[in-house]
Amino acid sequence: TIADVVYFEPLSVESIEAVIKKELPDGLLATVGGQTGLNLALKLHQQGILAKYNVNMLGSPIESIMQGEDREQFRALMHKLDEPVPESEIVDSLQSALQFAEKVGYPIIVRPAYTLGGSGGGIADNEEELATYVKRGLKASPIHQCLIEKSIAGFKEIEYEVIRDAKDNCLTICDMENIDPVGIHTGDSIVAVPSQTLSEEEVNILRNSAIHIVRSLGIVGGCNVQFALDPTSKEYFVIEVNPRVSRSSALASKATGYPIAKVATKLALGYDLQELAQASQQPELDYVVVKIPRWPFDKFAYADRTLGTQMKATGEVMAIERNLESALQK
Repeated sequence: TIADVVYFEPLSVESIEAVIKKELPDGLLATVGGQTGLNLALKLHQQGILAKYNVNMLGSPIESIMQGEDREQFRALMHKLDEPVPESEIVDSLQSALQFAEKVGYPIIVRPAYTLGGSGGGIADNEEELATYVKRGLKASPIHQCLIEKSIAGFKEIEYEVIRDAKDNCLTICDMENIDPVGIHTGDSIVAVPSQTLSEEEVNILRNSAIHIVRSLGIVGGCNVQFALDPTSKEYFVIEVNPRVSRSSALASKATGYPIAKVATKLALGYDLQELAQASQQPELDYVVVKIPRWPFDKFAYADRTLGTQMKATGEVMAIERNLESALQK
């Protein structure tokens, strides 16, 4: 399909309202527009613009998106589901963050709410670094909110790409293992598909947890769930959920041949997985895919090259081979 009209306008509530007023669309599909599309859709909802023009949110309900994106709501849901999350606290001031640090000790991870690529966050090893990251994170967050948590840096980082329809059918497209541990943003990590070092039991535990979370959120379409797995005790924690088609979804689509964005759009329009025969089966991989990020430091000579929870990559490349070693070399 080809768009009837294409607009090149600023990504602001005002310009989008002007387009809505002119075009009078029936629906808005926010979950394939990345973090920016999601944030703008939430603002349109909160300011009553969608209701004013009778625009329906297609796919995941606005409540599901807010529950996945709002750190406090998400943490409350995880406790309700009995899903393990790192010891954490929601803060909207530096003083609250310092009090939490005094209680649990360093290092501490700072994760701003409603931001892309961990923007504004970081891992603080002392009070001075915590103050820097919290001030920056609160400024970066549209709702002036940060999740600060006891660091689990060094654990294995595993991601699951999940598709769900409105009839509660769920499908895991694939799992992905970050070769870099928790503490390096997944966008800055070398990633292998499927996971290379997990036992069958660990794969099943994390898959069941991912499906449980996506169903409880009421997602319709694609969703990315990130886990931290302790390599010694096999204990896991839920890091976060992206209730949208993400950069990891693009990797999962290319790695498996499963058209996640296309299927997610059809599910948002009311189809279910059973109706999309080619999309109702989990892909089976007899090969390994490796993704390596690409950083723009050649263009930003004075940028800080230290990798952490704030993503710095601007692109990535992938290779398909029979095993991890040859895929990595390729």
